[in-house]
Amino acid sequence: MKFTPVLAATILAGVAAAAPGRGLEARVKARASNTNNGKGSRPLQAVDKPSTVKNQTNVEYSSNWSGAVLVNPPSAAATYTAVTGTFTVPEPTGSGSGSQAASAWVGIDGDTYSNAILQTGVDFTVTDGQASFDAWYEWYPDYAYDFSDLEISAGDVIVTVVESYSSTSGIATIENQSTGKKVSQELSSSYALGGINAEWIVEDFEEGDSLVNLVDFGTVTFTGAVAEAAGGESVGVDGATIIEIVNDDDQVVTDVTIDSDSSVTIQYV
Repeated sequence: MKFTPVLAATILAGVAAAAPGRGLEARVKARASNTNNGKGSRPLQAVDKPSTVKNQTNVEYSSNWSGAVLVNPPSAAATYTAVTGTFTVPEPTGSGSGSQAASAWVGIDGDTYSNAILQTGVDFTVTDGQASFDAWYEWYPDYAYDFSDLEISAGDVIVTVVESYSSTSGIATIENQSTGKKVSQELSSSYALGGINAEWIVEDFEEGDSLVNLVDFGTVTFTGAVAEAAGGESVGVDGATIIEIVNDDDQVVTDVTIDSDSSVTIQYV
């Protein structure tokens, strides 16, 4: 799948935001803003339950997503307008030469509603044994863009927030609580959100027209996992649908547990 740039990203007065920029050269190819080789998320790509898996309820399988998804808003009049999650950046471990990567993010839409996704998060990449980290924002189906002025290291505590002002405008914010640095980007798009899904995800993201090699990311635990709906209602992850990644060998390579109404853990296995 190749993307066509469609996003009109605008930095508004008073918002601390970075223009699209390159991260470390050691990472997987830097996100591109003007070519079809850009890095980006995809909506959930569902796959059949592997034959080796016993029957489980409230679990879906995917080639690219793992985590927790609220697949329905509280009501038709109370669609999701904000999603928050905090996690500690893991220390990814790669094997062999070349690059392997994964991305942890929070977002609105992308599961049962796939026309648009507002999301923000952090990539973890290992290239020839060297780990690097990049914070980014995205309004799918446009590419993801880096926050070029936010330094991130393994062990840092990261707060991620997306909020929609309307179906076609919103803001992505990342705070590195370990360094005290916070960045935001206001966005607008002609691709409207539905506000139908809220999610906390580790993704095997796409670059160009194929998925990157999934890195062993260890464990990512989202705490403070809350979705807000129109009208001010807050919803946690209790009862969310669990998503597990299945690789090309029909093996489940993640293990997701909902620890509480505000915490979900995604583990590479």
